[in-house]
Amino acid sequence: MPNDMRAVTKTYDFTLWLLPHLAKFNRDYRFTLGNRLEDGTLEVLEILVESSYTKDKRLLLQRANIRLNRVRYLVRLAKDLQQINLKQYEFAALAINDIGVEIGGWLKQQDRKEV
Repeated sequence: MPNDMRAVTKTYDFTLWLLPHLAKFNRDYRFTLGNRLEDGTLEVLEILVESSYTKDKRLLLQRANIRLNRVRYLVRLAKDLQQINLKQYEFAALAINDIGVEIGGWLKQQDRKEV
């Protein structure tokens, strides 16, 4: 499977897992932290889908990577605020790391094409 499809698929699967968990956030955090997490993961997914249809992918992939790192910290904050448990945090952290690896591989692939 090409890097673009792996990155999109892993991001889609993570988003599918995350959204139902966000709905269970305490009311105090659902509309702040929950919305930012939802927007962030959906934005990463949208950027990656757009990248797969664009000739010059580099800028989009860098943007997706930055946004993914913001999501990483928001997930950590959700764990620290006890909105997700440790097992859920571990799953999310691994998923985010896997997505980051795929984006990084895709970026390296783009670098090789430019040479």
